[in-house]
Amino acid sequence: MIGALLTGFATNPWARTVLCYGAIVLAVLLFLLALRRSGERAGRLAERLETSEKNNDVQRRMLEAAARRPRDRDELAERLCDGQL
Repeated sequence: MIGALLTGFATNPWARTVLCYGAIVLAVLLFLLALRRSGERAGRLAERLETSEKNNDVQRRMLEAAARRPRDRDELAERLCDGQL
């Protein structure tokens, strides 16, 4: 039954044309869906990169602040007397 139906499609020129255009439309549709998915993935990666850059900036500022801090009480007292902090 199915074989006879497929044979009928293969012999009919209009059916072959419809199948050809249908295959082209399906290929274009699948391409567009894949393109959309790639765009979403790229957007997520860009957001992750932005978050990572923010975290790195915060950590860098924390390390710079730790490097500037007084090492002991005497150095803290000296800085307070000099008006530096």
